[in-house]
Amino acid sequence: MNKTVKLNNFEFSNYDKLNLIAGPCVLESHSHAKKMVEALLEITTKLKINFVYKTSFDKANRTSLHSERGLGIDASLEIFKSLKDEYKINILTDVHNVSDCEKVKNYVDIVQIPAFLCRQTDLLIAAAKTDLIVNIKKGQFLAPLDMINVSKKIEESGNKKILLTERGASFGYNNLVSDMRSLPIMKKSGFPVVFDATHSVQLPGGKGKSSDGKYEFVSVLAKAATTTGISGLFIETHNNPKKAPSDGSTMVPLKNLGNLIHSIKLYDNLAKDKFL
Repeated sequence: MNKTVKLNNFEFSNYDKLNLIAGPCVLESHSHAKKMVEALLEITTKLKINFVYKTSFDKANRTSLHSERGLGIDASLEIFKSLKDEYKINILTDVHNVSDCEKVKNYVDIVQIPAFLCRQTDLLIAAAKTDLIVNIKKGQFLAPLDMINVSKKIEESGNKKILLTERGASFGYNNLVSDMRSLPIMKKSGFPVVFDATHSVQLPGGKGKSSDGKYEFVSVLAKAATTTGISGLFIETHNNPKKAPSDGSTMVPLKNLGNLIHSIKLYDNLAKDKFL
């Protein structure tokens, strides 16, 4: 059974047109967020693609204790409110513990469960009870069919607004691999499936004290995933990735995003027989 998840003025569906979840890895400042939102709105309006702004108030899964983590939840919620008031955008952010869920529920549209935490039952229940859309990232340690049990924790807590996201599987030391078979396997759940094209090229802990990545493969993986027929692409992007406080080596430079999304839309139309 194909399930759709409605988000304000559009829907996530594996059989309808592709949506974009995009933004910088971590929230840096109000001014930087405004710059990113305005640029992304310009790109997505021109390309006629539905858009959710993604950014994290806290990067709790950093390699080192000394890595930058973000602005924190209180300062970030004020920025989220300002962005929504000014630009009327949809926002996605990660939650890492039960108390985060209650705090963010009136400020964002989608709560995201990080891959490392996708089996944390109490966190999943708390996310479900926000009554927001819950985007669950598949753990690097899970088989795609295992996500059916994960999604049931949300469903059986009273929330059927679920997205399942693939972001690569552990493959030897400091490496991930994206197995495209996982996308149709997760689609068997009926829930909309998203492909995270930027975390899939991450090399966890690849620099010793921080993660590395292979941005040059983002385009290849994003196009391949789109041909399977999915509901959305998750792409982290930044105006200056080399100066980004987190995941700069995997983020798509903002100046390149428009061309990438334009080509991906063509693959999506072919995959879904939509010659628009």
